[in-house]
Amino acid sequence: MTALQTAVEQLIQKIQHASKSTQRLMVKMNLPANTDLIDWMDAQPLFPKFYWQSRDSREEVVALGQIKTFTDPLAAEKVLADEQRVWGGRSFDGRTDRNRRCLSSFFFLPQCEVIRMDDGWHLAVNLSEASSIREQLITALNKLTATTSPISQIRSNVIGRTHAPDFSGWSNMIGQALDAISQKVFEKVVLARRTTLKLDAPVSPAQLLKASRSSNTNSFHFMMALDAKHCFIGSTPERLFMRHHHDIKTEALAGTIGRGANEAEDGRLAQWLLDDSKNRYENRLVVDDIVSRLNTCCHDLDVAKIPELVRLRKVQHLKRRIGGQLNDQVYNADLLDNLQPTAAIAGLPRDKALDFISTHEPFARGWYSGAVGFLSRQRSEFCVAIRSALIMGEEIHLFAGAGIVPGSTADSEWKELDRKTSTLCSLLNSNETEMERQSA
Repeated sequence: MTALQTAVEQLIQKIQHASKSTQRLMVKMNLPANTDLIDWMDAQPLFPKFYWQSRDSREEVVALGQIKTFTDPLAAEKVLADEQRVWGGRSFDGRTDRNRRCLSSFFFLPQCEVIRMDDGWHLAVNLSEASSIREQLITALNKLTATTSPISQIRSNVIGRTHAPDFSGWSNMIGQALDAISQKVFEKVVLARRTTLKLDAPVSPAQLLKASRSSNTNSFHFMMALDAKHCFIGSTPERLFMRHHHDIKTEALAGTIGRGANEAEDGRLAQWLLDDSKNRYENRLVVDDIVSRLNTCCHDLDVAKIPELVRLRKVQHLKRRIGGQLNDQVYNADLLDNLQPTAAIAGLPRDKALDFISTHEPFARGWYSGAVGFLSRQRSEFCVAIRSALIMGEEIHLFAGAGIVPGSTADSEWKELDRKTSTLCSLLNSNETEMERQSA
């Protein structure tokens, strides 16, 4: 990583000679094609740490340190200079009566970013007029280490797990949801489960993230660590929205079936999913909800007429693409307010579904099913934080949800939760017996 050291030296010189009005500097780096940013990030002492890889794998970023933090994305958006990006997200239920310990939003303007776009690498820094901030930035750059070693493979074994709710509580919650649907309280509600894993040895967030990135393709990969002890990671297939100036792209990802043991079975399951009225209905509800929420922001919308199939490592989903042209003076914060939470992770109507979730789910979701990503004046992208894990020391909490509509059953939806959590859980070895797994 001598190219990094050269880039740091170049940036320090630029900072020392930059005018007071300069707010961002960037230099090119000639890093080897096989450079692993997760390995590098894990060796750095600066916090917050944020890792991002786009779903198409073209863009990869590590953002480190903070110049400013924001709890309001609109406030961040209004002070950003050209090309500056803030990183972070909005939680599902932070700062509500149910979950006062979690932030409602956390965004930060990083001190520095390592950026890969296709095969090109850059090191960027954000500046402030204050001389003390510039001195802190130079200090931070000097702390970056170019010496890294590959993260070791996961050797931790799962020796126990607990679910909240357990299957009995899940069955009861599903029954109450179906009763509410039959009484027209709401059309759909998405109910979630938290799975807490007990390991025989700790696993680091970077270990789990790197293993997931290697195994789970066609996904956004992210890590948000506010400090060394609390880290939220995920590998999610679902985009909340991508914006480039006035263009917006989003999608309805709802409707799920597992993968087959072979190509023929895979095909049969896929065709069943495409033809199944319950899953198509669930997907249509999400489409209708997104369209209704974008109508106030857009003067033109284009919705795919039929769903397409998304194949992931453990599951297959139905997806319909939605694109549009935004009206003038629509902020990214407006899009976050309008789109999050979507019917794919909350329900429809939103407020009634959220009331049911708050009353009946036995845990607070926090960052799970929130929105994670970045925003800037020119370009913004957020994913929906599903297929995710909260790592707190030696504890790992995995999360998954299932859309409940007429025809849902507790048993089939429980199995869907198992398939979804296996996205991350299968990366760990298991020393549990079959009886222990069933009793959990």
